[in-house]
Amino acid sequence: MSVSNSPPQLKRELGVFGATLMGLGSIVGTGVFVSIGIAAGIAGSAVILAVAIGAVVAICNGLNSAQLAANHPVSGGTYEYGYKYLTPAFGFTAGWMFLVAKTASAATAALGFAGYLLNLWGGSSTWVIPLAVLAVIIMTLVVLSGIKRSNLANIVIVSVTLLSLSFFILICLPHAVGQGVDNLTPFFSSSWGDVLHASALMFVAYTGYGRIATMGEEARSPRETIPKAMIVCLVLTMLLYITVATVGIGAVGADTLADATGQTKAAPLEVVARSVGGAGAAFVLAIGAIAAMLGVLLNLILGLSRVLLAMGRRTDAPKFLARLNQGQTAPYWAVIVVGVAIAFLVLLGNVKTTWSFSAFSVLIYYAITNFAALKLPASERLYPVWIGWIGLLSCLFLAFWVESAIWQVGLGLIVAGLIWHHLRRSLFQQN
Repeated sequence: MSVSNSPPQLKRELGVFGATLMGLGSIVGTGVFVSIGIAAGIAGSAVILAVAIGAVVAICNGLNSAQLAANHPVSGGTYEYGYKYLTPAFGFTAGWMFLVAKTASAATAALGFAGYLLNLWGGSSTWVIPLAVLAVIIMTLVVLSGIKRSNLANIVIVSVTLLSLSFFILICLPHAVGQGVDNLTPFFSSSWGDVLHASALMFVAYTGYGRIATMGEEARSPRETIPKAMIVCLVLTMLLYITVATVGIGAVGADTLADATGQTKAAPLEVVARSVGGAGAAFVLAIGAIAAMLGVLLNLILGLSRVLLAMGRRTDAPKFLARLNQGQTAPYWAVIVVGVAIAFLVLLGNVKTTWSFSAFSVLIYYAITNFAALKLPASERLYPVWIGWIGLLSCLFLAFWVESAIWQVGLGLIVAGLIWHHLRRSLFQQN
């Protein structure tokens, strides 16, 4: 139910290049710098296979997100698609899961930025939370300035990140060629269940592509721009992740990569770079990690604020969250609320299980995306129906390979959200 038949719309200022870089800025961050190490600790060298499985699931989801966004190019992503093609309950659940998962992910990115920065400077760990909060404030102000400035900041961040990862590949490649056979064997050191668990975590490392869909209202010629940007973004990311995982494990072994993830002030790739290239190489990777975390934080604030804008328009959230600034370039109240929520989680921050929790929540979110894509009429469909079925079933299957405590809490949050949604709708109808 819409508050107004024609609410103010955001300006369309993103082309294919800008949208692709927004997607890369959202994807290439915590995923490549942290989650490969986490997944290596679960699946060993077979994390390379987990990266590929996660990519296949992500590509199916990306194609379905693209055709939905191309035909329904408004802010909100699957929250809006659920309302349009399914039921209000599905739409609300998608929005709720997105907000829960990505707010926690944004807090993790902020804490990661602070940790890597202190590791670079050699500062005390007591500064982690203040620096993380400062990063949230700065990125919130950037997003408030509008999509053009956000896009410019994102281009700089993505460029630095990709250059540092290219450097990582180049310095690790000779070691991987020389020692790769020993370090990559045995390839299967754990069970298929561990590989699937790692695949679920690696899927999250790709999910930034959804930011392209959530900003569909700001894309020029969305029916062409969004699918092209989504496909290019996912293919580039898959190739990058597989290359980084292969040369990293080939150079030092899966155990070293996994052990580095547990260190409080070091990124796994930074530890690998230090072991093969010394302090100078570690410095370059630290710069890349810092830039990547800022990019993730920037793009998560963008995406979360657009979903909150959409929820405000439908009164699933307070109406004032749907207000735009005078230039109609940013939903200013939604951006501020998102920034405050992320900063609050930074203050409370226990990031040990954040990645697994994000995995479950995001897989449920994209299961709803694929379900909505199956409801597209033939005239709006860009890709075969079987892509929707593969995406739906793979998301539901992988969601329950995370730790049982994680998905049980996740299901509890879904139920709590639906109770709120039902009560809100009942009260709204009575008034």
